[in-house]
Amino acid sequence: MTGMEFSSAANALHAPLLHRAQAVLGMSPVTASGESLAVCDIEEGRSVPAGRAAITLARASHPSLTRREGTGRHVLAYSDPVSEASLAAFLAAATPDGMPIALDAESLSILALAERLAASEIPVLINGPTGTGKEVLSRFIHARSPRKDKPFVAVNCAAMPETMLEAMLFGHQKGAFTGATGASEGFFRAADGGTLLLDEIAEMPLQLQAKLLRALQEGEVVPIGATQPIKVDVRVIACANRDLPLEVQEGRFRADLYYRLNVFPLALKPLRDRPEDIAPLAFAMVLRHSPQGLPAPWLSDAAIAMLKHHGWAGNVRELENVVRRALLLAQGTAMIGPEHIHFDSAARLVEAAPSVAGGDIPVSIPASGGRKLSNIVQIHEARAIMEVLSSVGGSRVEAARQLGISERTLRYRLASFREAGIAVAGGRR
Repeated sequence: MTGMEFSSAANALHAPLLHRAQAVLGMSPVTASGESLAVCDIEEGRSVPAGRAAITLARASHPSLTRREGTGRHVLAYSDPVSEASLAAFLAAATPDGMPIALDAESLSILALAERLAASEIPVLINGPTGTGKEVLSRFIHARSPRKDKPFVAVNCAAMPETMLEAMLFGHQKGAFTGATGASEGFFRAADGGTLLLDEIAEMPLQLQAKLLRALQEGEVVPIGATQPIKVDVRVIACANRDLPLEVQEGRFRADLYYRLNVFPLALKPLRDRPEDIAPLAFAMVLRHSPQGLPAPWLSDAAIAMLKHHGWAGNVRELENVVRRALLLAQGTAMIGPEHIHFDSAARLVEAAPSVAGGDIPVSIPASGGRKLSNIVQIHEARAIMEVLSSVGGSRVEAARQLGISERTLRYRLASFREAGIAVAGGRR
């Protein structure tokens, strides 16, 4: 998309949200090609041409996000135009399926750089921990390249037996080895004219690394059992979740292959280091795993605060697990709250709890809390409440208002946390 095209009615009724979204989308190359996103107000009855991506906006006391079945069209009902959730939901609806979604400034700069790289033919090496979205970024580079209409083939070098990897990459002839009852073209030839993603390339055996280097240098492969090379035209993107310079230094990765691949490296940070990406990613996953045509549960501010303060050892994959779990627990409700958020490991919640202004006792969770569901829910609830208290300077009255409970209920919750051995600051009136 080239940006947004919104009606005068949408601009008049939804300007605060639209202008915030436009500022972000204007920096995102994900929405910078093809047709613009059409935005209108729900009361307009304005028709959008078939096949056009569109968002219909409405102000409502109960926010919701709905994707119309089989289309790139969404209905976004929101209550607060300046809330983090409203902007995150808009970005999730505006981002095409399978494309990277970002709000963090550094993430947006990585996407802008990736788009510039897409127009070239140089190899790309993407570094980053497992689950940070390296394959999604690779697909984005392919989709923005002149090869976009040709195949994109992804190969996980760690997922195949070493004895089979060579045959699967370069192909083989019939009878080349026991069990080779037919010929195979291999992944390089399958990706001819397009892009080949070599994921977890640090796991590739040294002997095979030499053959890969030759394929990159000469633009040709020799299938197992063949005597003549076959020309291939493939753009290679390699991904690694290990420190390749260290692997080179310790002799587990060829230096010449590393420098051949490392023409232009991109590095993806862990999810915990880009917290602004968490809310739009979470809304995108809510949409992905909710029935189309029905309103998807909305992420409450307290739930988003919990997600942003988690350690995310599993990065985006762990976030997807948490969202799918929350959707199951919130089934039949319109809102995902703190009670629906359950992380893969409760132990990681002990990290970096915020202190409340006006109180000097941070959240402290006993190691003996156990893994019973009641313990986990209580710990998550304590985190969310303390986050809201912190954001309002410790005022129990304002925190209770934002949480949608009475001040008396809030005092009761704080007391119950202390009785359970969870040390929390009490805040002030």
